[in-house]
Amino acid sequence: MDNIREILQTMTRRIGLLNKNCCSVDGIDISVVQSHIIYEINRNHQPSMQQIAEILGMDVTTFSRQVQALVEAELVKKTPYAEDRRVHILSLTEKGKRIHDYIDRLMCSYYEDIFSHMSQFEKETVIRSLQLLNQAMARTKQCCNPMGD
Repeated sequence: MDNIREILQTMTRRIGLLNKNCCSVDGIDISVVQSHIIYEINRNHQPSMQQIAEILGMDVTTFSRQVQALVEAELVKKTPYAEDRRVHILSLTEKGKRIHDYIDRLMCSYYEDIFSHMSQFEKETVIRSLQLLNQAMARTKQCCNPMGD
């Protein structure tokens, strides 16, 4: 298992998941977490704050701070839900949509470049393997929390 850990640790670094910022767009530094929030808001139809926090596996307090920073940057809009004013619906502003599209193009280009170094068979094998890994991870009860916090 040490080899698997090494492979995944190296992959995490190469993808840039340990970087503070994923990118800078229109003079705005977007963190990796904020990039994930923007992606999920775009992917889900009128999601609530709770829904996106759950999808990302974030506690609501940390998530709220990140969303507030995106609201202040005018990338995300929080709208109280008409039927329950305690619930807030998230949506991307026009500026937020442009940022999403930019990051999406950037990531697609990055992955295309990676896969350009593989045959079609290798590409399909890697994608299928990642799908299998994701499915297995979804079924496990254990979370990666080595300190037991």
